[in-house]
Amino acid sequence: MPDSTFDPNRRALLGAAAATFLLAVSRTGLAADNQIVALRIWPSSTYTRITLESGSAIQYKQFTLANPSRLVIDLQGVQLNGVLKDISGQITKADPFIANARAGQFDPDTVRLVLELKTDVKPQAFTLAPVAEYKHRLVVDLYPASGVQDDPLLALLQDYNKGKLEQPPTQIKPKSKNSDRPIVVMLDPGHGGEDPGAIGLQGNREKDVVLKIGHQLKQLIDAEPNMKAYMTRSDDVFIPLGVRVAKARKLNADLFVSIHADAAPNRAARGSSVFALSEKGATSAFAKALAQTQNDSDLIGGVKIGSKDKYLAHTLLDLTQTATINDSLKLGKTVLGQLGGLNKLHKNAVEQAGFAVLKAPDIPSILVETAFISNPEEEQRLITAEFQQQMANAIFSGVKNYFASGAALAARA
Repeated sequence: MPDSTFDPNRRALLGAAAATFLLAVSRTGLAADNQIVALRIWPSSTYTRITLESGSAIQYKQFTLANPSRLVIDLQGVQLNGVLKDISGQITKADPFIANARAGQFDPDTVRLVLELKTDVKPQAFTLAPVAEYKHRLVVDLYPASGVQDDPLLALLQDYNKGKLEQPPTQIKPKSKNSDRPIVVMLDPGHGGEDPGAIGLQGNREKDVVLKIGHQLKQLIDAEPNMKAYMTRSDDVFIPLGVRVAKARKLNADLFVSIHADAAPNRAARGSSVFALSEKGATSAFAKALAQTQNDSDLIGGVKIGSKDKYLAHTLLDLTQTATINDSLKLGKTVLGQLGGLNKLHKNAVEQAGFAVLKAPDIPSILVETAFISNPEEEQRLITAEFQQQMANAIFSGVKNYFASGAALAARA
């Protein structure tokens, strides 16, 4: 009997079996990489964001249907799983754009998501490369189809997404002693939406804490007869750093106050801090590292590829920027003095670094780190309504003292 090892037919069969096995393994690995591992929906009064996360880049197509109004998103090379099936469970009644959602296996290689809409929308989809703890992401933003120009923030977001955000000024706005109009303060609760900011040991998120402090501070400012506050975000939504700066300029703000709750690898680190912009580098290694963390917010929160932020990229305006930074340092000093009566100070002086969100060349701007959310004791304080109100009171007192010392207002066109 011939040796079966050398039987050509047997060898062909074994080869075919091996190829089938390798193909099966390959497809299994590919399916695992393409698996949607997370789906998040962020409804807000400004826009709703849908984020899908996968181990590999997500291929997709999208289109709208009428009567009733629907947005359809086809995910290619994806299999239906529990994450996708649960999409309807993430829709809230408060969502201004999405009424309901469902997912199904449209064909062997495509999952179809159908979003039933409450109103006409302008969807914008883009992909994001992995960053921080996030894998590949597909982002779909739903903007209202009409009324954009009636909302300064929506209009700015639209310009930003088109790469047409207003160019930075070539000179600083003149200052004025005019007291016939209210003092306008832009409040900037840090992070939001996809970007949680720092997270404490108990799971409390920076973005939630600072938003509550921001609302408390806005109430205090609005209660003053000669003051008016606006917020870069009033709910849990991601706003690009450049749009925050542009909104402050659009509304002719006299001050810009960004509110944060920082973190450090050393859980013992504690205390409140105030920061201003620097033209010449950071005043400490901590300030430099913190600025880099805050400037990475756009990468984590997710901005459309190709959106150039002209506010953050432009060259500082020498003497005019220097004058604004000097005013920022004066404002920071008065706020820091008030914070010292409420909490231990991390540093006894205003620090400086290249914070992107502080780069409005004609608006005194500070970044307040209210406390370390990474410190267990300070995390517990940060989540209490009492401390949030006390922090708002302290910042408010610092702002009032700044203007009481004779600080000028921005001139109006």
